[in-house]
Amino acid sequence: MAARSPSASRLFHRLPVLSPGRSSLRRHLMVWLVLPQLVLWLAAAGVSYNVALRHANQANDRGLYLSSRALARQVKPIGGGLFVDFPRAAKDIIESDPDDQVYYMVSTPPGQFILGNLKLPLPPPDAPVVIDQPVFYDAVIETGPPGKTSQTAVRVAAITLNWGEAREPQRMLVQVAKSRVSREALTRNILADTALPLSLLMAAMWGLVWAGIRTGLAPLARLRDAVSGRGPDDLAPIELESAPEEVRDLAAALNTLLNAVHDNVVHQRRFISDAAHQLRTPLAGLKSQTELALREASDPALQARLSRVHESATRSAHLVTQLLTLARAEPESAAAQARSRFDLRRLTHELTAELVPRALKVGIDLGVDDSGPAEPLWVEGNALLIREALSNVIDNAIRYAGEGAEVSVRCQAQGPDNVAVEVDDNGPGIPQPLQAQVFDRFFRATTEGSGCGLGLAIVKEIVERHHGRVATQALRPRGLRVRVTLPSVA
Repeated sequence: MAARSPSASRLFHRLPVLSPGRSSLRRHLMVWLVLPQLVLWLAAAGVSYNVALRHANQANDRGLYLSSRALARQVKPIGGGLFVDFPRAAKDIIESDPDDQVYYMVSTPPGQFILGNLKLPLPPPDAPVVIDQPVFYDAVIETGPPGKTSQTAVRVAAITLNWGEAREPQRMLVQVAKSRVSREALTRNILADTALPLSLLMAAMWGLVWAGIRTGLAPLARLRDAVSGRGPDDLAPIELESAPEEVRDLAAALNTLLNAVHDNVVHQRRFISDAAHQLRTPLAGLKSQTELALREASDPALQARLSRVHESATRSAHLVTQLLTLARAEPESAAAQARSRFDLRRLTHELTAELVPRALKVGIDLGVDDSGPAEPLWVEGNALLIREALSNVIDNAIRYAGEGAEVSVRCQAQGPDNVAVEVDDNGPGIPQPLQAQVFDRFFRATTEGSGCGLGLAIVKEIVERHHGRVATQALRPRGLRVRVTLPSVA
């Protein structure tokens, strides 16, 4: 069994492959474009909250200041004392807020309760005391009946006033407090009115960013489609219209690589073709000389040696012929050859008739199965290459079926779009595990015969160049079927 040559797919499999799950340029751009916007949104939300809180405090403090002034007017100094004129109507005005609880207290000296509905804490010690100027501060008071008190956070406005005679001035502290419920509600309302439009604006901006990323990366998607949609032998330059400079540079780099690979492949194929051409003439001369020597030699030992030399020359000549056929079947050579519409059934009959003498010479019964309809079966392609492929299939059957075997060739329509040529034999066949490998170059499933392991590889190359397929199938009780399927034309 000949050694297998490394296929192109195995060579490509040795290259490092980037996993698609490792990274995403679209995701990377989206993160780095959205993340700063999200940070700015959070910063804007924080600033908006502070602005809303400041404005809510100003509005709340203004109300507390007016209430404390109204309360101060209800306490009037008379002689050496104070006259409290605090009717029910004034009390209702101060406590008129339906959404919040208002607490008030008048004390003189500061801290000594004389009027109010709750004793309030004094201003902080570090708060400056300016007569007739309000001081605002936050405090915590205890509310509720004894035994069930609860702590309530309040905002307090305190005004210090002088009263009494100038020689003996005294101070009076007027305090009005309100829980922070209304202030926090106002803050939330301002924040919601600010944050909701801002959030909608950010969502719209993210949508525009996503659309911009998709549009910006579209040339990369086109480049991917241009590369992924190609066959393994398509090394033509990649063309991208109206692509950004970065993508054009990438496409240019890929085109440079494809051009280098194309030149390397062409040089290798040209070397094989030139070498095969150079070997044909000396091998043909060697065969002729060994045939003449065999006729003239009388020594049995010499005849045996000459027979082995002639057999080796025959196998070498067959190998050279197969290499030339393989070179003609390569994409560049096949594309340069003429394609035409022809009757595959007629071609199959003519080829089989030409190979009958060779089959009879080795004891093989070769024939055509004409049980189906006789109408033409039209295909389009290079008739010489298709003929070479079918010749290799029939030749393999003749070589390996064994003396006394039968080989049957059948050409028939296979569905509305395909035409199939089947070559059946009742020889030993090919073991099932090896059937997938017989189309590899230089692979031989047996050591019998004088093949070189290129026949079915050439068949596969030619058939795939014509957008067809070739397959093997084991027959029962023994034998092998090789089916070549090609697209049909009207």
